[in-house]
Amino acid sequence: MNRPGSPVNRVADPTAGFWALKVLSTAMGEALSDFLVTRFPPVPTVLLTAVVFFVVLVLQLRSDRYRPWRYWGAVAMVGVFGTMVADVAHVALGVPYTVSTPLFLVALVAVFVTWRLVEGTVDVHTVTTTRRQLLYWAAVVATFAMGTAAGDLAADSFHLGFLGGGLVFTALAAVVVLARRVGAAGPVVSFWTVYVLTRPIGASFADWVGVPGTRGGLGVGTGPVSAVLLVAIVLGVSWASAVHTRRRFAGSPA
Repeated sequence: MNRPGSPVNRVADPTAGFWALKVLSTAMGEALSDFLVTRFPPVPTVLLTAVVFFVVLVLQLRSDRYRPWRYWGAVAMVGVFGTMVADVAHVALGVPYTVSTPLFLVALVAVFVTWRLVEGTVDVHTVTTTRRQLLYWAAVVATFAMGTAAGDLAADSFHLGFLGGGLVFTALAAVVVLARRVGAAGPVVSFWTVYVLTRPIGASFADWVGVPGTRGGLGVGTGPVSAVLLVAIVLGVSWASAVHTRRRFAGSPA
């Protein structure tokens, strides 16, 4: 929360609503990406998604404060585009998940190291400039790509299946939350660790519901799953926007 006269944070605070929307967006990104690349020609689909992603991201970068619709629109598009990046690395380029997952991890660590060296902190409560936003979103993209690869690694290479993988990542996130509550882990490390883990959590459960039974899923279909999740995200962001507006008009820090 920003004090009067202090720089205004440009990204969302990690509240309970934040985490709910984060999981929904990761699940939607997985389902919608799979739906699009299997229903339309993959190359133009990925290119068009990249264009939409960059347009939405530019709108977010131009914000001088946290604006729910812009922020969550960018997160949703990162979910879709980040999934496509990870899938392209595996399907089109033939990179195994055992290789892509550590490569994306190295990229994520490189972003964090750069961010820490340049700004002195990677705390999400201090994203008050365009440069910090660029570093923040670079980290977000890297977490989505790595999380997608890690989820597929657990489901396919480690033979946990989508449900099993989702439960394992959920358990890991719970351990981090518990460590934070008892003081065994700091707030910044805890936030980014759970942020990474929510990607394979959402993606694994979305795959489990959407994919056919022959792949270990319930067979609902990626299209219906995407539609339901999109509606849930719109409702969630509408609520977040209404709360944000009430707080601003009530004189609370934005």
